[in-house]
Amino acid sequence: MSPMLKEKIRESLFSVLPITVIVFLLCFSIAPIPNSMLLAFLLGAVLLILGMGLFTLGTETAMSSMGELVGASMTRSKKLRWVVLCGLVIGILITVAEPDLQVLARQVSTIPDFVLIGAVALGVGVFLVLALLRILFRIPLSYLLIGCYILVFTLAAFVPKDFLAVAFDSGGVTTGPITVPFIIALGVGVSSIRSDKNTQDDSFGLVALCSIGPILMVLILGLLYQPTEASLGTAESWVAADSRELWGHFSSAFPEYLWEVLLALGPILLFFVVFQLFSPRLPRSRMIRIGVGTVYTYVGLVLFLTGVNVGFLPAGNYLGKQLASTDYGWVIIPVGMVIGFCIVAAEPAVHVLNKQVEQITDGVISPSAMNWCLSIGVSLSVGLSMVRVLTGISIFWFLIPGYILALGLTFFVPKIFTSVAFDSGGVASGAMTATFLLPFAMGACEALGGGAENVLADAFGIVSMVAMTPLITIQLMGLLYQRRQPKIPEIAIAVDDEVIELMVEEDAG
Repeated sequence: MSPMLKEKIRESLFSVLPITVIVFLLCFSIAPIPNSMLLAFLLGAVLLILGMGLFTLGTETAMSSMGELVGASMTRSKKLRWVVLCGLVIGILITVAEPDLQVLARQVSTIPDFVLIGAVALGVGVFLVLALLRILFRIPLSYLLIGCYILVFTLAAFVPKDFLAVAFDSGGVTTGPITVPFIIALGVGVSSIRSDKNTQDDSFGLVALCSIGPILMVLILGLLYQPTEASLGTAESWVAADSRELWGHFSSAFPEYLWEVLLALGPILLFFVVFQLFSPRLPRSRMIRIGVGTVYTYVGLVLFLTGVNVGFLPAGNYLGKQLASTDYGWVIIPVGMVIGFCIVAAEPAVHVLNKQVEQITDGVISPSAMNWCLSIGVSLSVGLSMVRVLTGISIFWFLIPGYILALGLTFFVPKIFTSVAFDSGGVASGAMTATFLLPFAMGACEALGGGAENVLADAFGIVSMVAMTPLITIQLMGLLYQRRQPKIPEIAIAVDDEVIELMVEEDAG
């Protein structure tokens, strides 16, 4: 085993260990679960550790490199229409293949799956183009975010109540563990064309805008179709009779995720291969390195998804039911907050974002600071989500004040913190949120007597809550940093600053 892989697995071990310890403590105290489910959770944790280690190493050597190369080549072509076309195609391809989007489509029975998936993919593609043009033309991110969220909440006022949470959750499910590293690296590659002092600030923000596109498109579909209900796919809870049956649940899931990850990774690889035909060829050693990194990414994500879906998902749902069924059901609030605090470290895309932020800011924003702010934000969001489960309060009472505060902070904090904050929201609401926190909330809601409509209105929305609170905590970190060190070191990138003007002129010609 290579030293780099050993280091990544060690990092993933310390990331997964806290949530594993918390679940064990709950299982042996106030929320007992069947032995087979506990063993499945333990086996899932092992797969998470191996999968996350392979995935993070693979994204550093393959996905990030591909994204930066594509982004830089797009802008050096000096053709604006090429940037627009590539951005649109990339956004659509990486979204159509996103496994979590398939799950979202099955939640809305009144809208055909292919219509919902196509609309969301188009939304990501259009907003990815918008994000790339923002970098090239130096449009302030805060202005775009304010305008987009005003439009989002205006449309939301006319959409059926039971459909709102699913619509807002759609912004989180489309920024998955494969798409996030590639999109972030794409922004870094595109911004490398510029040499002004705001280059590092504008290299982030792509994930933030790409998360808005799906919300808008799903809300528009809600207005067109006027869905009155959404079908509820409950989490699968099972008890294995013996060890052979237990392993059968995992072995039957491997082929499914082998195919799903291939579908998700395939379009990006195909686009990169085609892109290489029209751009300068990379050295053979670089291509081999990217190829090996791609294999690491593929195997790692298969192991990770199998572990969380087979081992963590049933345990999360069962724990939610057990805790909410006690005489002191309010305990789901503090327990949820502790789980939320620890679960951020187990999100694979969070490690990719933290590494990228540290590199771009030259260590100004450290991974430890990012982890603390993300953990605090997600902890608060899960606690508020558990309050919603207990009381049935509308999600608007949390989202509207939260986004007003987050958008208001954009005028007072350094731009780099705003860009990183809004990207981190989409990254934090990843696979672990969808496969552990959401089933946990659904189980608690069902135990409290909520039917399908209650679960859709009260349990769903936790993804959007998780995506919102980091926007506030990371920007508050920016305020603290600004008071201690008013000036952020600039990163010099020696690139011709006239290329953007040439792109516009040549495109017009």
